[in-house]
Amino acid sequence: MKIWCCLCFGEEEEYKNREMMREREAILGDIDCDQGKLKEIGNDEGIGSGNMRDEDDGIKLPLQLGEGSSKSTAEVNLNLSLGGEPSCSTAVPVLGRDDDIDRDSHSKRPKVHSLALDCDSFLLSDPFQESKPFSLIEKEHERMYNCLGHYESLASDDNDSPFTPNNWRMEEDENASPETDDLEIRMDLTDDLLRMVFSFLDHINLCRAAKVCRQWRIASAHEDFWRFLSFENRNISPQQFEDMCHRYPNATQVNINGSPAIHTLVMQAISSLRNLEFLTLGKGQLGETFFQALTDCTMLKNLIVTDAILGNGIQEILIYHDSLQHIQIVKCRVVRISVRCPQLQTLSLKRSSMAHAVLNCPLLHDLDIASCHKLLDAAIRSAVTSCPLLESLDMSNCSCVSDETLREISSTCGNLHILNASYCPNISLESVRLPMLTVLKLHSCEGITSASMAAIAYSYMLEVLELDNCSLLTSVFLDLPRLQNIRLVHCRKFVDLSLRSLVLLSIKVSNCPSLQRINIVSNSLQKLVLQKQESLTCLELQCQSLQEVDLTDCESLTNSICEVFSDGSGCPMLKSLILDNCESLTAVEFCSNSLTSLSLAGCRGITSLELTCPYLEQMSLDGCDHLERAICSPVGLRSLNLGICPKLNTLKIEAPTMVLLELKGCGVLSEASINCPVLTSLDASFCSQLKDDCLSATTVSCPLVESLILMSCTSVGSDGLASLRWLPNLTSLDLSYTFLTNLQPVFDSCLQLKVLKLQACKYLTDSSLEPLYKDGALPTLRELDLSYGSLCQASIEELLACCTHLTHVSLNGCVNMHDLNWSFTVDRVYQRFLQNLNCVGCPNIKKVLIPSTAHFSNLSSLNISLSANLKEVDVACLNLCFLNLSNCGSLEILKLDCPRLTNLFLQSCNISEAAVESAISQCNMLETLDVRFCQKITTASVGKLRTACPGLKRIFSSMVPI
Repeated sequence: MKIWCCLCFGEEEEYKNREMMREREAILGDIDCDQGKLKEIGNDEGIGSGNMRDEDDGIKLPLQLGEGSSKSTAEVNLNLSLGGEPSCSTAVPVLGRDDDIDRDSHSKRPKVHSLALDCDSFLLSDPFQESKPFSLIEKEHERMYNCLGHYESLASDDNDSPFTPNNWRMEEDENASPETDDLEIRMDLTDDLLRMVFSFLDHINLCRAAKVCRQWRIASAHEDFWRFLSFENRNISPQQFEDMCHRYPNATQVNINGSPAIHTLVMQAISSLRNLEFLTLGKGQLGETFFQALTDCTMLKNLIVTDAILGNGIQEILIYHDSLQHIQIVKCRVVRISVRCPQLQTLSLKRSSMAHAVLNCPLLHDLDIASCHKLLDAAIRSAVTSCPLLESLDMSNCSCVSDETLREISSTCGNLHILNASYCPNISLESVRLPMLTVLKLHSCEGITSASMAAIAYSYMLEVLELDNCSLLTSVFLDLPRLQNIRLVHCRKFVDLSLRSLVLLSIKVSNCPSLQRINIVSNSLQKLVLQKQESLTCLELQCQSLQEVDLTDCESLTNSICEVFSDGSGCPMLKSLILDNCESLTAVEFCSNSLTSLSLAGCRGITSLELTCPYLEQMSLDGCDHLERAICSPVGLRSLNLGICPKLNTLKIEAPTMVLLELKGCGVLSEASINCPVLTSLDASFCSQLKDDCLSATTVSCPLVESLILMSCTSVGSDGLASLRWLPNLTSLDLSYTFLTNLQPVFDSCLQLKVLKLQACKYLTDSSLEPLYKDGALPTLRELDLSYGSLCQASIEELLACCTHLTHVSLNGCVNMHDLNWSFTVDRVYQRFLQNLNCVGCPNIKKVLIPSTAHFSNLSSLNISLSANLKEVDVACLNLCFLNLSNCGSLEILKLDCPRLTNLFLQSCNISEAAVESAISQCNMLETLDVRFCQKITTASVGKLRTACPGLKRIFSSMVPI
């Protein structure tokens, strides 16, 4: 890989750059490199002889692309411009004639193998040490670098930095492989391009970059990067700071906040930096001379003083300046302060301790005197009224402010737009008129009452109103055409809220325990959250754009709330409504063409629900355990779970898009009208009162049902099952725990059935399943569950022998099954598709025999666990992968011919070690063996088992750690 970044320069540009470099060298000192020494360097290190030159006569240095790797290297050729012309910027002077030293020093680029310039032989050679071009660079850089006291410690901690002096070494690329030629990278950056790249670096990284080469040092020292000198919380000495000020006299910003001896440092800044515009300092003491010297900084625009002692603590501080526009004196200790700045626009005296403040700032428009506890009412009045153009005033936590002061301010400051009078207990806004006010904050104002609303009503331009913690406020009635935001939090006695503003966007009402009535008129409000308003009983809304309403835990809301959100009311765009835990609701009725989401979770008092919401897509009824009647016609729901409503007895659903309906646990449901034409799954488990007529009507109106669960639907009989013929797509049917005696309607109606579950159907006789294995009924059936049934051994054997299309059979808990003997006669052998057989907990099974002649070649899983009397297992199945014989305490004989068996579970079996070892010896693919709690399996046995089956990966044993 070769990257050539060579740049072309015109003669005029090159000449200018050369002149600039000469001026830089004049500042740094002359570079005395005689021709003989340079030639010696070239002879010793191969420069000029071609050893380290490329085809463009550039100097090559090895660049390590990977740390600690000599193979992954590339060459960086900091070379000449295109066509071999010398470029104007370079880092290393190279040999040449005396009259060409300056030219060559600006035209050759070192070819480096590492940003660390790790090179022993070149830079450390004696002739090169005598010429010391790099040493000079380092000296000058160190002088600049050490001036930044706060950077020096940071750099010293970075021992692995590639730019530390210890890493300035070069070495020949002796071990470079031929492939490194293909990785050659040529780089050549003009000063302008380099400065553009450096503009993205902070001061610390600029100092590090300065140690790379002379060009980088010069570029990183450009005054554009050092116009902002920040020494915040840095331990910089006055001498270092003075050096930096002299080095960069055009700096415009200085930050020495937290530096030691700030008075000395700031006086140096004022005397040295004539272009200073931004000055930040603090955490120390500033003498009076500082404020007197400020007038010498004619360009100063911003002054920030934080956490400082001004003067000697007893004298008045005078700040006179003709150009200052922004002043912040925050958290400072001072007795009196006088500010006379004709151009001042913003002034902050926040948290300062002065008792008097005199302002002569005719253009001031932003004043912050928050938390100035020692300022008296008269002092505040005098200071504020002296600023007739004031637009923003923050006097929060000024406890002495009175209504008289506010009246004086309202008459003097006609342009006041923002007022923060929070935590001012003496104001009530009596007779105060502020018509231009747009933002009013009155947090924790104990004097604010309902009478104060009359004064606020005069502020017809008001946009933001905050009344948090106004403990005596009982009601708010406001008609403000521009009000957009209002806050009422922790107003303990607040009872009534009435707002009218067509542009109202946000209402924050929280923790107002006495609030009973809310009336809002707005065309812009989209979201309303009124959580935990326990006393709220009346809500009136005329909000044409309202889309979301949250009334969670509004326990006193009554059924009348339904009218507020129904069609014809004031919320035609409502989409989401949350009424969680509104326990006073008993009968909920909504008719809305816009509502898409409704949540009634935790509304335990609801007994009746009527919804006519054709676009309703989501509904939550969690915790509505007293619901008795539900009518949803029509709704746009795709799924609905009513199984959490155990008292539901009447149901009517018309949902054109519903595909899933769960009625599981609705034990008293007796009337159900379900009209869901695309319904595919219906779960009516434990609906014991659901009768045949209801099932018949449902099958007619829901013809696409594929899965039907009627577990424990004891009232369903033959007529109901006969109606299943209207479900041509029915593939899964669950009739477990029913009292059925005749399955013929199922065999006749469900021709596409694939799954049939008949668990615990105690009344089915041995002949009930004869159509399956004698007449070929349900030819598509794949899964059959006869667990806990009363079928005899002969019926089970006939079923397993003849129903060769079954893939999953469950016979768990069948007490009438004695042996599992599948040694069928040859004339009854067919290809069988059985894959999974479960006979868990069959207490009378004593022997399991599945020979290879039974042709159960597809059997992959066999579970006979918890069969206490099982003594012998002899299985020969080619594809058996899973065999579970756990808790078969009588097991003695185990014979396995299952070459693909991967999991064998023998937990809590009394089988002997030899029997297990013999059984698994033929199971070459066995990976997991569980012999926990097998008393005859010892620690030594485990080793033998691994020997018998080398492929074992996991043996679970109670004696051996897993």
